Amino acid sequence: MYSDKKNILELVALLIKHEINNIVVCPGSRNSPIVHTLVNHPFFTCYTITDERSAAFFALGRALHGGRPVAICCTSGTALLNMHPAVAEAYYQQVPLLVISADRPQAWIGQMDGQTIPQAGVFGSLVKKSVNLPEVHTDEDLWYCNRLINEAILALDHHGKGPAHINVPLSEPLFRFKTKELPEVRVIHRYQGLNVYENDYNELIARLNSYNRRLMVVGQMTLIYLFDKRYNKQLYKHFAWFTEHLSNRTIPGQPIKNFDALLFSLDAEQQEKLRPELVVTYGGHIVSKGLKKYLRTHPPKEHWHISRDGEVADLFGTLTTVIEIDPFEFLEKISGLLDNKPTQYPMMWENLSKALPEPQLAYSEVTAIGALLKVLPETCVLHLGNSSTVRYAQLYSVPETVEVCGNRGTAGIDGSLSTAFGYAAASEKINFILIGDLSFFYDMNSLWIKHIGSNVRIFLLNNGGGEIFQTLPGLEMSEKTHDAVTGIHATSAKGWALERGFTYMAANDMKELEEAIPLFVHPELTERPLLLEVFTDGEEGVKLYKSYFQGLRNK
Repeated sequence: MYSDKKNILELVALLIKHEINNIVVCPGSRNSPIVHTLVNHPFFTCYTITDERSAAFFALGRALHGGRPVAICCTSGTALLNMHPAVAEAYYQQVPLLVISADRPQAWIGQMDGQTIPQAGVFGSLVKKSVNLPEVHTDEDLWYCNRLINEAILALDHHGKGPAHINVPLSEPLFRFKTKELPEVRVIHRYQGLNVYENDYNELIARLNSYNRRLMVVGQMTLIYLFDKRYNKQLYKHFAWFTEHLSNRTIPGQPIKNFDALLFSLDAEQQEKLRPELVVTYGGHIVSKGLKKYLRTHPPKEHWHISRDGEVADLFGTLTTVIEIDPFEFLEKISGLLDNKPTQYPMMWENLSKALPEPQLAYSEVTAIGALLKVLPETCVLHLGNSSTVRYAQLYSVPETVEVCGNRGTAGIDGSLSTAFGYAAASEKINFILIGDLSFFYDMNSLWIKHIGSNVRIFLLNNGGGEIFQTLPGLEMSEKTHDAVTGIHATSAKGWALERGFTYMAANDMKELEEAIPLFVHPELTERPLLLEVFTDGEEGVKLYKSYFQGLRNK
């Protein structure tokens, strides 16, 4: 019988899955539930050593013989500190030593309780990874616990070998051993330096070919990549390809970009029917909350993430495989290895996407964005501000030759203008900056920058506050809350723009906007930067935005 602590069960089960079977155990009370579970499982070979300093060096020597990871488990308090010299040696000698420390609950550290010190991260830069497990009470706790353990174990041989530390807080009661079997656990694997002739690559291709419903999701990528036409033909038909404007042209074939609205339009039966078996991701951050929700509530069998750094990015909670390789190299390598079996999955998504109408709404920030995007020059740069603008823009198409940029690494409103100005200073193209009022006024000091050229065009959506927050589900706002949350204001950019040498334009309705946009996008209008301030009713815009999505659902 094993411990009933779920973080212990998850840890022990993953040690087995990752084939770490040699364990040095040190006597103690707080770690006894971990030790009990380890020594009573036939998979493990356990070595009992009382002195933690000697035990850690013994584990180091055991790992040196053969190069396989060895774990050591100790109790809480200063017991862990005695392992520091061996951990340092393992780091500099590049030995895969996994330190597992039992700990007291976080609430009792520093409260004069016995054997309590701050254990999480105690080894500092001398370990390749240090994680502090949660005590598991919810499904999210369990997912988080699983991910952290996988990350720590994967770090043992990532870009060279070395030690890692897993800290395990345990609350009383400690000694309940009622669990008969270890749980089934998710294992995350990492493939490094794939070669087409290696067995692990062939195994990946076999798994890939075993699925019919394959979805490729591309996050933010600040480049335009031209695939060889032969790869386009081989890859395109095998996947449904989801991208956003910020992904730029980084896929072979035709992207599905309106998937956020598309997912909202599907009923429960359709969502289940279209559930992917395999999701493959590459690139950076994804804007769509709808896609994240869909893939978290309709999880695929597998999620593969392809990246050059090989870091774990478990966005949908179903990550099984990290492939450390340039994503374009990976796609080109697999293009000729995919089975030519027929699959209707990509076509199902494409047909639904094509049938989805663009918004046909009254004058609002949504239609103002659409009016600009429909007349963008094919050769230009589009900078998208955060919050409403980056989401509203996704409802309309953009020429694939347009470079699209935005600060989505952290998705904050600060610095959107400054970043765009820096990009434009090195660009020969016209740079359109599509930005909301809160983002603009927050970063208004950037207009002070003296390196702003005539290739800058700011399209400022001024609706008097951050009205997009009214779309947050469950947020009911009183008048005071509305003022505090949305940042209501009555500010115009006109004076500041004119003082800083911009050509200033304004629009208050659809007629004025339609008259202003041709002048705004004209490549040879002025030798000065331009600012077009579009005034809209924020609350009315939110209502129209919601009505569009509700219409999709009703349809």
